[in-house]
Amino acid sequence: MSARNGAAYKEGLKDSREVWLGDQRIDVTEHPAFKGSINGMAAYFDYQHKYADDCLMTDAATGEEHNVSLLRPHNSEDIARRHRAFDRLARYSNGMLGRTPDYVNVVLAGHASRKDIFDRSGDPVYFERLEAYWKHVQKHDLALTHTIVHAAIDKSVGELQGINEELTLRVVERTEAGLIVRGAKMLATLGPIADELYVYPAVPIQKGYEEYALSFAIPVATKGVVSVCRDHYGVDQEVVDKPFSSRFDEQDAVIIFDDVLVPWDRVFIDGQLDVYNALNGGTATGNTQQQTAIRASVKLEFAYDLCTQMAKVTGTDSKPDTATMLGEIYSYLRIARSVIHSAEVNASDWGGGAFFCHDDISALRTMMPLWMARVNDIIKSMGSHNLLATPTAAAFDEPRLGPLLRKYLPGAGGVSPEDRAKIFRTAWDFAGSALGSRNELYERFYLGSIGRARALDHKKAQAKGVGGAFDAMFAELGIYPVMNAPDDLNLTAVTVPTRA
Repeated sequence: MSARNGAAYKEGLKDSREVWLGDQRIDVTEHPAFKGSINGMAAYFDYQHKYADDCLMTDAATGEEHNVSLLRPHNSEDIARRHRAFDRLARYSNGMLGRTPDYVNVVLAGHASRKDIFDRSGDPVYFERLEAYWKHVQKHDLALTHTIVHAAIDKSVGELQGINEELTLRVVERTEAGLIVRGAKMLATLGPIADELYVYPAVPIQKGYEEYALSFAIPVATKGVVSVCRDHYGVDQEVVDKPFSSRFDEQDAVIIFDDVLVPWDRVFIDGQLDVYNALNGGTATGNTQQQTAIRASVKLEFAYDLCTQMAKVTGTDSKPDTATMLGEIYSYLRIARSVIHSAEVNASDWGGGAFFCHDDISALRTMMPLWMARVNDIIKSMGSHNLLATPTAAAFDEPRLGPLLRKYLPGAGGVSPEDRAKIFRTAWDFAGSALGSRNELYERFYLGSIGRARALDHKKAQAKGVGGAFDAMFAELGIYPVMNAPDDLNLTAVTVPTRA
């Protein structure tokens, strides 16, 4: 098998997975709430064939096609190839789907590019298993999701202390067949309708907590894996009325591992803290965030165009306050594109031949969540009551109602009533519906909290030696703050800092 189509994806969901929606255990392939979501994800697999030139590549060893997101990048040409694929795949949902399979594919490909990190374990078997799994995912074109956040319920203590110690995923037994793991992980977006779960490092773990330092991959249908879904926000309505909610609720679930057996050939890290604590930092920004940043920039592009259409249909496109809001969104888009371009142009070998984007791309992680929330606010401000005065497409076909709607709800500048309704219904589904609100929350936290990201950026800046301007200014004046005053006031010893 090589790159799958939608029908093959749907067939793969027919298994014994344990998924709970409310107080009911459900079959995701039969439950009506999941119909639109599964059809939407199936269409993603068809989409990669429709745009095969952008999305697919031929494996040199097998001659089979696989998604470009599984490419292990080794040079600038690979970075450009991935950019084209990520951009095309994001346009399937206009960036509204955050956990399309290319997301975790990129993570896996990045990990499989850093053999040098796995060599720190001293045992080559762990990387050999990971590389074999990477090839397995390529061959079967699996839909992966991750579940990596500790179940830290009590924030007053450490993530692995107090009550959290018993809640989060850990090893409870080692057998000849594999590891027995118990605990919970949060939050598996796409989890109930993915093929497999990939568990891997998120934040470093302190010495003494090795039983939590795990990385493995297992099918969602593995015995003991329990998916506990949030309320489903997908709707059974026509795409023209609900273009996103009818197709793109990718569902989020807490994953409970109820004494789950993980076969040894699927175990990639088992307590090796030197590997566990280095893997995310050695891949996430330069590798994974190429995909996440491009997806987000496509979403910003759509939001800008959507708001431009809203301005036209209300006749406010020439008003200064409207132009200001439109320019604000466009400025976010330009900054995002510029950061991505710079990071790709300055890509380099991160170690072991893994060629990733420059770490500066991580700046978007600290800003994009704020931009996405602001975009939703702009949509609501621009749309105001119009967002709620939106008949369905079918209402225009009703003999009594249709003529009234065409008379009293036209758009400005000759825009038809039908197009006016379509524009504002799309805007509401984007920013104000249950799914739109969920997506805003997703944008805020799917790469971790902004506070943690900013603190990490500061820590990296200090490690790189960024700074020196303060001391340099006083050195030029021959005046030093007491805490920085050198024994030798030789100005020639002052160096001008360069870009890290």
